[in-house]
Amino acid sequence: MHDVVIAGGGPVGLFLAGEVALSGCSVLVLEREQEATSPWKTLPLGMRGLNAASAETFYRRGLLEAAAKASGTAVEKLGAAPEASEAPVPRALSHFAGMTLDAADIESATLRYRLPSPAMEGFMTSLAAIEDVLSERAATLGVEIVRGADVTAVTQDDHAVAVTAAGRQYQGRWLVGCDGGRSTVRTLAGFDFVGTEPLFTGYVAQVTFADPDRLPLGFNPTAHGMYLRTPFEGHLGMMDFDGATFDRSQPLTREHLQTVLRRITGTDVTLTDVRLASSFTDRAMQATSYRRGRVLLAGDAAHIHSPLGGQGLNLGIGDAVNLGWKLAAAVHGTAADGLLDTYTSERHPVGAAVLDWSRAQVATMKPGPNTPALRRLLHDLMSTPDGTTHVYRTTSGLFNRYDLADEQPLVGRTAPDFRFEDGTRLGDLLHQGQGVVLDFSAHRGLQDVAGKWKGRIRYAAGSARNDLGFTALLVRPDGVVAWASEHTPRREAFAQATARWFGVPEN
Repeated sequence: MHDVVIAGGGPVGLFLAGEVALSGCSVLVLEREQEATSPWKTLPLGMRGLNAASAETFYRRGLLEAAAKASGTAVEKLGAAPEASEAPVPRALSHFAGMTLDAADIESATLRYRLPSPAMEGFMTSLAAIEDVLSERAATLGVEIVRGADVTAVTQDDHAVAVTAAGRQYQGRWLVGCDGGRSTVRTLAGFDFVGTEPLFTGYVAQVTFADPDRLPLGFNPTAHGMYLRTPFEGHLGMMDFDGATFDRSQPLTREHLQTVLRRITGTDVTLTDVRLASSFTDRAMQATSYRRGRVLLAGDAAHIHSPLGGQGLNLGIGDAVNLGWKLAAAVHGTAADGLLDTYTSERHPVGAAVLDWSRAQVATMKPGPNTPALRRLLHDLMSTPDGTTHVYRTTSGLFNRYDLADEQPLVGRTAPDFRFEDGTRLGDLLHQGQGVVLDFSAHRGLQDVAGKWKGRIRYAAGSARNDLGFTALLVRPDGVVAWASEHTPRREAFAQATARWFGVPEN
């Protein structure tokens, strides 16, 4: 029997597998596809964007340089980011409904609790690049991956989960469905999946144009929808507001794609060849809970929405890093009471907000006589410093706050990348997936308390180059601040916070 079985070997499943295996758990990944390689994973069709929060997550596990290299992206060498008191800002922003903004308009003074870091912003990548990095990590940590294993049955009791895949039964103490928007695990385990129905049929394709110069690059809204051309030759995206009436079970022919493209663009542009094509919708749905007994969901299995703004992969990575250490604690029997339930209570509101962000973009794009005026108004509002800053805070993922029942404004947020005088960064201390105590006051009482959770918490003391006014912090394995003090640390308060998140001490 494995400690954890994960259905789905995409980026979310692989990242989660590494997180759980990092603590010594045995992990099995069941992936339905026979081969790891696919043209849908490589550029241009597999193009994805890692936002700043995801880049930070990779950095905190020592994976940023490998991910950047695999993606062909130049990222500052670890430790090379300059120190500054002001919050760093990105060089580029995600779009909203195809409307791009200038990152220079972000008001850095309003971005509290940010410090320069090697992971200051996101970057473009591909599914293939991310999966290569995460597959190598999983193999190094002893994760077993079985391909061609399509899950067909799931049963559970109070002690284990039985999973049938490709005619064989596997046993696990826990099962996590990371098997995509049409999740079999979600259906078989009886999760409720609710939300809103779609308004458009979307298409992504790699084609050959007879007359490519007739279609400009970038996002192009029209009276009938929107189309996107990227610098990659033949890469085409379309959103056709047909009420999602197209039968997506039928093959995508050149004739159909050309008809849709001509209707959206209002031209007689010609497609001479279609190499690959797929369809999608803006259906926005979410599981009402991410856990049923010993079965959990993460990534697209837990929530689906349109790809507008590129939030899907990032939302799933956030699920995985939140769930991994909690699930490992449950396996080892060290989890505090209710710890695993905080996965849903923390991540469900984040997922709901992303679904609403997607819905708002669709509403802004829906063709109609008033749409151009609405788009102009929204663009004007978002182009103000306040508006641009709001878009950055929403899409970067760095400013989510979990409700941890603490009024201190940093608690529940991702921790700044504090740097000690010797050059050690918080990101370095999180590589092994343990909690971290940052003690800038060298308070002996904190060290004594932290020592009771040896193996689960790392203690680091010393002066920080910029402590932002804090004397001590407790940071969870996912990089979220669980407790913070701006005065002389109180041992009792620190001990209570530690017990809340790391369970009963071993001595």
